[in-house]
Amino acid sequence: MTTQLVGDLMILALAARVFGADAILLLRRLAAVGVRAGVSEMTRHEREDGR
Repeated sequence: MTTQLVGDLMILALAARVFGADAILLLRRLAAVGVRAGVSEMTRHEREDGR
């Protein structure tokens, strides 16, 4: 392994460590938005069918 490759791998590991938490948070928020949209869509259909 060259020192260049070791340096690149260390930077990659650090970037994954720093941005990993943000990526997980973003995925959780996207999942929550999807659930809210799905529930909203289900309740909208229930209200339209009940009329």
